[in-house]
Amino acid sequence: MTTGYEEVPMTAPGKADGTPVKRVVWASALGTTVEYYDFTLYATTAALVFNKIFFPAGNAIVGTLAAFATFFVGYLARPLGGLVFGHYGDKLGRKTVLITTMILMGGGTFAVGLLPSYETIGIWAPILLVVIRLLQGVGMGGEYGGGVLMALEYSPAKKQGFYTSLVHIGTPAGVLLPVGLVTLLDAALPEGAYESWAWRLPFLASIVLILLGVYIRTRVSESPEFVKARAEREVRTLPVKELFGNHAGRVVLSIIAKIAESGLFNVYYVVAIAYVTTELGHPRGPALLAVLVACAVECLTLPLFGALSDRIGRRKVYIGGALFQVVLAIPFFLMIATGNLPLMILATTLGLGIGHGAMYGAQAALFANLYPVAVRYTGLSVTQQVGATLGGGLAPLLGTALLAAGGGHWTWLVVYAIGIAVLSSLAASRLKWGEARYSPTAENLSKENV
Repeated sequence: MTTGYEEVPMTAPGKADGTPVKRVVWASALGTTVEYYDFTLYATTAALVFNKIFFPAGNAIVGTLAAFATFFVGYLARPLGGLVFGHYGDKLGRKTVLITTMILMGGGTFAVGLLPSYETIGIWAPILLVVIRLLQGVGMGGEYGGGVLMALEYSPAKKQGFYTSLVHIGTPAGVLLPVGLVTLLDAALPEGAYESWAWRLPFLASIVLILLGVYIRTRVSESPEFVKARAEREVRTLPVKELFGNHAGRVVLSIIAKIAESGLFNVYYVVAIAYVTTELGHPRGPALLAVLVACAVECLTLPLFGALSDRIGRRKVYIGGALFQVVLAIPFFLMIATGNLPLMILATTLGLGIGHGAMYGAQAALFANLYPVAVRYTGLSVTQQVGATLGGGLAPLLGTALLAAGGGHWTWLVVYAIGIAVLSSLAASRLKWGEARYSPTAENLSKENV
């Protein structure tokens, strides 16, 4: 019996209306960079100063939880953005939607840099911060799916893993840029300057990425697969209805598979920094430097894992990365708890560069190929945004709460990390449809059971 999936060659792979695939990948990667620039910058600043800037003075851990709660608000809005922009991306095309989401995301980041403090406007400070995060979350909800699909639908069938993994380089790059800026500002300015006013500068600097991203995206043609689907009248009136009517099983499985990738990324980065600086009292400089080195390494390992997924299979690489992180969980916290810079760099590099890199390198092609062109934007957006909300969105809150429950020790946090890694591995093992390009056969169009 056929699975309904086989490699189907594209017409003129890599180009449509003269647009080279490299330009498409750059345009998509810039969107991912802006997305993670914001989320990383917010998470870093939340862990370091937002508990003092936008919330009443008081208990440090309570202020940190409040700052991470607004971080989670951005995640909560992402599934809505995924549904809204996924719908229009499947009906109207990928390009227009991606320009809109870039402006929404970047505009919100810039606005945070202008937001008055709690001391200045009182309760309106956290209220406005939540509103901005909601709007950003909606924009981000539609960004990822379109960016990945442009790269996937332009690329040759046998290089989908490689080209889509290049889009994912925007994630560690989106961490490198703000963490580098924060580290530089913290080291170069007089004591107290960063907490007082300089934290705003990286938010305002995001305007450069936004303008560059919008410019490049206006010079990219529409996805060739979407153009073909529209010409053959395969565009659906209500993509979400077909998605959940015919493909609900793979939506659920892919969401569960996504949780560990997104959640463990924020454990290694957001929760670890809060733990090292707040609970252990170590200086933040070494923790930030460890993240910088790890993200630089991941920029190199992502395309390697993407290319490997083209050769040996998406699921093998994805599951291998998850199981590696099961083994790493206890050694990771033992190493970062020492406060020793080389050990912190090693721990963070293993977590981000190898464990997360393997999962993220294979993820885009694996998840995108679960769905036909007519519902692919919606399907991938729902997978990404709901999975990221349950994983990355909850990780800082759960991680901080688990540290508090353990009296400042990481025991329960390790249990959480191992648990989600195993759960996601089991779900990914069932995603056989994502191994190759989708081919709409009778079985694909029928309802499925899990």
